Amino acid sequence: MRKAKPKKRYVLPDPKFRDVTVTKFVNNLMLEGKKSLAYGIFYGALEIVEKRTSENGLEIWKKALSNVMPAVEVKSRRVGGATFQVPTEVRAERKQSLGMKWMINYARKRGEKTMTERLAGEIIAASKGEGASVKKKMTPTEWQMPTRHSLTSGCNRPVSIKLSLQFVGGFFYVKLLGFMKI
Repeated sequence: MRKAKPKKRYVLPDPKFRDVTVTKFVNNLMLEGKKSLAYGIFYGALEIVEKRTSENGLEIWKKALSNVMPAVEVKSRRVGGATFQVPTEVRAERKQSLGMKWMINYARKRGEKTMTERLAGEIIAASKGEGASVKKKMTPTEWQMPTRHSLTSGCNRPVSIKLSLQFVGGFFYVKLLGFMKI
């Protein structure tokens, strides 16, 4: 039997907006324990976002984060000696952490001069549904779906299917890109 689950660690809200998700984002943004520098980068990025869009920076950041968060993830599953890539729904906490990490990583790879400008650019692009972090969410995923016969009798071969998933207006749009027998 496994050990007891570790206790959940709760994060304190940030000083400016009193929001826990902001603190989690800043903790992911922080390098080498420089939390005050990370807060400065984040708040500066929100100020730049407010200047460029003339809207509330925090609301645009939340919209960008919701655009980046994945809904479906592919996990390996063994069925009858074969390993298949099976789509699974992502938990809410994992969705949020993946979205934050993707947004920060792609902001770091941008070409602007300072990290504040890079993060602001990625936030604006993601809120419009255009940034590299949103493309990471939209990339086609290869799923290997076993056919019914291969699950029951082992006589058919599984099929590899390439699908493109898009989440628009509360609905998933699935596009078949191709398939082949393995």
